[in-house]
Formats: sequence, structure tokens, C-alpha cells
Amino acid sequence: MRLFSKIKKQENDALLNDIKKTKLALDSAYSNFENVIDPDLIDCYIYEVNAIQKRYKFLLKQAKEMDNDYSTV
Repeated sequence: MRLFSKIKKQENDALLNDIKKTKLALDSAYSNFENVIDPDLIDCYIYEVNAIQKRYKFLLKQAKEMDNDYSTV
């Protein structure tokens, strides 16, 4: 039981770390988008922001599911 708890904590910590990194990447992509003028770069950052938003949404969904798993144990 203790090993299971330790593994879950490591998974939780890794997920939270991924969420933090993704949030920083999203902030950076928004900043880059706001500071470019070239139409090609604007398109590039639009795609980058959309991709990171999707990853962020996925990670938050995973965190919510993990929280639900903890509440059922």
C-alpha cells in the first residue's frame, strides 16, 4: 500500500510539473504572438498557442481525473 502511495505521489508531482511547464510555454507563446509583425510569424504563433492550449487542457483533465481517483480510495 505504501509503494502504491509513493508511486501515485510521483505521478502527481510529475503531472503538476508538466502543467507548470505548459503554463510557462503558453505565456511565452502569447508574448511572442503579441510582439510579432510578420504575417507568417503571426500564423506560426497562432498554431503554437492553439497546440499548447490543447496540451494544457489535456493535462488539466488528467489532473482532475487523478484527483477523482484519490477521492475514491
